[in-house]
Amino acid sequence: MLIYKTYSPAETEKVAFNLANKLPYGKVIAMFGDLGAGKTAFTRGFTKGIGIDCDVSSPTFALVNEYRGNGKTLYHFDMYRISGWDDLYSTGYFDYLDEGASLIIEWSENIEAVLPVDCIRVTINKTDDFNERIIEISGVE
Repeated sequence: MLIYKTYSPAETEKVAFNLANKLPYGKVIAMFGDLGAGKTAFTRGFTKGIGIDCDVSSPTFALVNEYRGNGKTLYHFDMYRISGWDDLYSTGYFDYLDEGASLIIEWSENIEAVLPVDCIRVTINKTDDFNERIIEISGVE
């Protein structure tokens, strides 16, 4: 397990950027963490790290955002409001898994039973310091 401590959204983005550079394209990144922990900041860095230059925003209401560039695609899911199989199927999640693109999933705790066995797990925890985050990454060799 890799463990990082960051003190700003920019530092969180840098951790994600570096992770993206280590991974093969097409991985599933499952993110865990409370509201405001920095999951979207992490996604911004990851998106840049795989070579996609675009605006990244939380897909809270859309459920999934699609980012394309440099011949790659990243699907950014928000599973916050997913509470059952019908909700999950309505997102198209299983179809996206079959595309071979990269996926990054916020609120993965809500779909943990259907995450790929080989997914990269990223947990972001807030601390008593407003800007400090502890980032734990597992599944990286």
